[in-house]
Amino acid sequence: MSSWVTDWSTQAACKTTDPDELFVQGAAQNRAKAVCTGCPVRTECLADALDNRVEFGVWGGMTERERRALLRRRPTVTSWRRLLETARTEYERSTGLLPIEDDEDYAAAG
Repeated sequence: MSSWVTDWSTQAACKTTDPDELFVQGAAQNRAKAVCTGCPVRTECLADALDNRVEFGVWGGMTERERRALLRRRPTVTSWRRLLETARTEYERSTGLLPIEDDEDYAAAG
């Protein structure tokens, strides 16, 4: 069971990476995205980039082009954090990672 990490940058897989490696173009973006694979705070990073409309770099495993496309496909989303946090909770509940007795917390978050 995981909880949302607000100070996610301290736990990011890229925190020891040269920042310039995450602000690349073309095929180099796939190498940059690989840094995000397995990152414990990938979802928090992505939500932050989407909510703040970060225009450049790889964030949460997505390039700026991928994020723009997602924002265009889902223009009614007002809080990516809320959407992704809820999706994570629902996933954890459906897989048995989150006990069902946490329904009060779940209802309050929804």
